[in-house]
Order: sequence, then structure tokens, then C-alpha cells
Amino acid sequence: MSNLSGDIRQLKEIVAPTSLDRTVVNKTIDEFNDMFDPSKGATADKRKQHYMQIVNQYYDLVTDFYEYGWGQSFHFAPRHKYESMESSLARHEMYLAHRINLQKGMKALDVGCGVGGPARNIAYFTEAEVTGVNNNAYQIKRGTKLNQEVGLSHLVKFLQTDFMKVPLPNNTFDAIYAIEATCHAPDKVGIYSEIFRLLKPGSFFGAYEWVMTNKYDPDNEHHNAIKLGIENGDALPDLVTGDVVVQALKDSGFQVIEARDLALTGHIPWYAPLVGSWTSLEGFKSTSAGRFFTDKMVRCLETVRIAPQGSSKVHDMLCVAADSLVEGGKLGIFTPCYFFLAYKPEDAK
Repeated sequence: MSNLSGDIRQLKEIVAPTSLDRTVVNKTIDEFNDMFDPSKGATADKRKQHYMQIVNQYYDLVTDFYEYGWGQSFHFAPRHKYESMESSLARHEMYLAHRINLQKGMKALDVGCGVGGPARNIAYFTEAEVTGVNNNAYQIKRGTKLNQEVGLSHLVKFLQTDFMKVPLPNNTFDAIYAIEATCHAPDKVGIYSEIFRLLKPGSFFGAYEWVMTNKYDPDNEHHNAIKLGIENGDALPDLVTGDVVVQALKDSGFQVIEARDLALTGHIPWYAPLVGSWTSLEGFKSTSAGRFFTDKMVRCLETVRIAPQGSSKVHDMLCVAADSLVEGGKLGIFTPCYFFLAYKPEDAK
């Protein structure tokens, strides 16, 4: 019972006005959802034009919900038998750091760093200096506080900026990585070209990218509904296939060393945490009953004005996103674990 009461107290905290003034939550979620509603003229091209606004609104709305349900590393991972979700996330991050040859004393860029969970883990693991770029002020504030709490401010820092136009010189970093973040970019060649510019010649860029797999049929209405559900629920302008990603890397100047779906390497589906489990309170949150409980709690807190109006709409959006991700994963038409390793030639400018 003490765990449950603590969970309710935590839920009250996340729907309090932390990232947004409580008076604008309802307006913000409505504006965000309109960008994905075809009946209101929403298109992928319009989302690409307004990607900064969309991503900022999204993370203002959902960051506290993410930390409540997921922790500080906002990503998925292939999971092995007998491995916990937390261990799989950490291993996924360490694997990426290893593949880009990140070592002590090197300078790395984390593209789209969230609140810095992976950056802190990678800095612990490698003792490299990690700079995270992010355009969301609230996440930067959270990440900076968390860096201080764990004593990593000397290794991990943040830069609030548009990752399509980073205000740093050419050839600044010894290694660059992105974890499920460049899917927010409006232009794959644009984002990869900017990363190419920032990376030193003879160095590696590695990432996990969200893509539609070759099983996705663009003429299948059900597939397209799932795709739109993922895009709406996760603030994405337009999901593409892995082939498009690889070609964009090449068009940006990179040599592609490897590209494959690591989701196929796991024993437990990457989407398992979204399905939930009855074996623990943490797992219960993601079950249908757990979501029902959270939904009722949020609506109750909204009714008595502890939570701002619109909080229940945010929760509804995240549930639709989770359902779309699970369905996409079960059908094999979507993966968040498309790994690639790219190399900037030594003779590149």
C-alpha cells in the first residue's frame, strides 16, 4: 500500500505545472494534435515546416509523464532472456558508445539528448566529455539539475539549440551519437549533413533510428493508421524506411559501415515495456488496468484542479502512441532499433 500511495503522490507531481504554465496545457495539447489531424489540413510537409514548435510542445507536455513511467533514458532496446528492462537500456547505450570508439578524454555530441539519461550513463562508462543538444528548455533545465545531483557536471553539459543548426565550429567532436532522436528532424540529409560538419575527419557517427521496415505497405490503410498514430503520439514529421536513412547518410558524405535492425536480436520484444506486466508495480503501470488507473487518477486530479486542464488529453495521446507502437512492433512494420554506424573519411573537409 505504501508503494501505491507513493505512486499516487508521484502522479500528482507530474501533472502539476512544471514544464508549462497550467493555464496553457489544454491549448497546447489541442494545437499539437491539430498538426496531425488530416481533417484540419495537417500534412507531413506542414509538420516538417513547424518541427521546432511540434517537438517543443510535445516535450513540454510529456517529459514528466516519461520520467514517471520510463525513467531518464527515453528509448527502447532489444532485450535478452533474463535481462531487466533497465539493464537492456544501459547495454544498448554502452554498445553505441563502444561502436563509435568513444574513450576517456574524447569529446562526444549527443544529438537530441532528452534529460540526459544516456549521456550520463555513457559519460560514466567512458569518462568522455559529452555535450547534449536539445531545443527544449524544460528538458535542459531537468538535465542540468540531474547532472548536479549525480556529480557529473564536469563531464556532461547541454546546449539549447536547433540540432539542424548547431552553433559550433566544424570538426568539433571526436564522436557523435543519436538515440531515437533524429527521427524528429524534418530532413534526413539536412540533419546528417550537420552532424557530418561537426564530426572530425576519421571519426564515427552511430545512431538508433526510428524507421518503417520493409514489411510496411504504404497502400495498406491499417499500416498507415499505425504510422500516423506513432507520428502523432511521438511528435514525428514523417517516418521513413531504413533504405532512405542509409541513402541520406551517403548523400551527406558518410561511408556507411553497418546498418541493421537490432530489434531482431532480442529474445523479448522491444515493445514489451509498453504491454506491461502484473509482476511489479512498475510493470503494472503499462497494463490496460494500470493505464485505466492512471487515466482515472489524472482525470480526478484535473477535476479538482490539482492538475491543469488538458492533462487527461496528454495521457490519452500517450496511450494511443503506445498502442500504435505495440501494433507496429507486432506486425513488424516498425522498429525503433535501426542501428547504423557511419564514418567520416579522413580526407573530408
